[in-house]
Amino acid sequence: QVQLVESGGGLVQPGGSLRLSCAASGFTFSSYVMSWYRQASGKEREFVAVLLSADGEPTYADSVKGRFTISRDNTKKTLYLQMNSLKPEDTAVYFCKAVSWPNNYWGQGTQVTVSS
Repeated sequence: QVQLVESGGGLVQPGGSLRLSCAASGFTFSSYVMSWYRQASGKEREFVAVLLSADGEPTYADSVKGRFTISRDNTKKTLYLQMNSLKPEDTAVYFCKAVSWPNNYWGQGTQVTVSS
């Protein structure tokens, strides 16, 4: 059974940091392209960051570049998103995604709220 379980979300003040995790099971994690997306209330889901492999170059959305860092640990089958200098506009449900054609898996999401 394929599972992607996000954790680490919560309430944080502007300028603060959070580290999200996405624990994977039921598929060959190291063979999948892993990414983070987010969806703010009333808005469409948007791309945040992607990492093709553990030693590959990450790609980020312009809105998070320089503040967020995506990483993965293939041994632990876990994807991470370190989020620094958080802004209120980062408030959203954050989802991890695993892709290896033709498979496409999503987690259930974790809420991140940035507010004073």
